Amino acid sequence: MEASEKPRQCPARGSCPVFLAMSSGTVRYAPSGLGPVPERNLREEPSDANSPPQQDEGLPVGLSAVSVPWKNLDPGKGNREPPGGLVEASASREETQGEGHAAAPLDVSRLRSSSMEIREKGSEFLKEELYKAQKELKLKDEECERLCKVRAQLEQELEELTASLFEEAHKMVREANMKQAASEKQLKEAWGKVDTTLFAEFQAWRASPTLDKNCPFLERVYREDVGPCLDFTVQELSSLVRAAVEDNTLTIEPVASQTLPTVKVPTVDCNNTNTCALSGLSRTCHHRIRLGDSKSHYYISPSSRARITAVCNFFTYIRYIQQGLVRQDAEPMFWEIMRLRKGMSLAKLGFFPQEA
Repeated sequence: MEASEKPRQCPARGSCPVFLAMSSGTVRYAPSGLGPVPERNLREEPSDANSPPQQDEGLPVGLSAVSVPWKNLDPGKGNREPPGGLVEASASREETQGEGHAAAPLDVSRLRSSSMEIREKGSEFLKEELYKAQKELKLKDEECERLCKVRAQLEQELEELTASLFEEAHKMVREANMKQAASEKQLKEAWGKVDTTLFAEFQAWRASPTLDKNCPFLERVYREDVGPCLDFTVQELSSLVRAAVEDNTLTIEPVASQTLPTVKVPTVDCNNTNTCALSGLSRTCHHRIRLGDSKSHYYISPSSRARITAVCNFFTYIRYIQQGLVRQDAEPMFWEIMRLRKGMSLAKLGFFPQEA
């Protein structure tokens, strides 16, 4: 079947497409009013049942020929076919486009609702975090306020303590100055009463200290203090005691429970703890003396012990000076010797501590 040389025109030109019958069994159409179809689109082309329909060249996009099954056209009906299929196809495309346009606003609405929900959740989270931060900040402020109060209290206590310490220190300094002034005053008064001859003798002895009792200084002390202090009733034992004191060989010890062998002297029972071996008086004896390496002991009364102890203290101090163990000026040494001489005088008169 050959295709007609010219396409048939629909009686109502411009309102319906023009169908072209091709030798391949297909019908091509073109909307009316677009002008005659070019001749290159009307030439016969070999048909191939297995090859796909070729797109017409030269037609605008969207106006390409649509392949439909070939059917015989009835010349009586003007070879027209109702355009229902085309209308339906066009309507389906419009519906699809309408659905696309309707889906787009729906997606935007969903995005907006999701965004609002996220904002609301984010706002709630931020509010909670802000509340927690404010609460922690309030607690920290309270802690800082408490610490500030503690610090102020400590500073006040420290100031009060410092002030009290300074006041106490000034008080102690004032008292020390007053005592020093009183001591200096007493020293000056004492120096006014001191025998300058005795101090001169002491200075001469200190320049060359010796234990020789024939030097002027020691000779005076022996005559005025040592001799009278060691002058007991039992003269024989008194001489032995003085020699032991000068040689530093006398030992005084408390009375033990077990008695040791003793030596008897005339008219004195030395083995009796109720009788003093030096004075011969009936006294409770808490101490006994031993002379040198002798194993004999002599019980002595507290008064006799105090007199012997006072003389021993004096000889101990002058031995320290003679050995160079006392490093002081002349005045402190002299006053210490005077104090020891005073102790011998008091012991000689019977004044001694009760524990003696």
